[in-house]
Amino acid sequence: MTVDETLERLKELYYRTTQSTIEDAFDEAIDLLKTMPSDDDRERAAVYMEGLAEMRHEWKSNSGNKRSGKPRPKVKPKPTP
Repeated sequence: MTVDETLERLKELYYRTTQSTIEDAFDEAIDLLKTMPSDDDRERAAVYMEGLAEMRHEWKSNSGNKRSGKPRPKVKPKPTP
């Protein structure tokens, strides 16, 4: 795969990934990044990698919130003796 083909695949992963596919897309993107021969080439891919990483982080942090969209109940502090 040429560098341009690799960049095109990274772009495709970035634009087509969903919350349910982000882990596989991120893993594939890392593998693609490792095949790039130079730092300059990897720098060209950075915008897609950063975008995928940000989506992964946001979606990962939202997936653990079972009460999504609902405020957390307030907890009253225990009185001190």
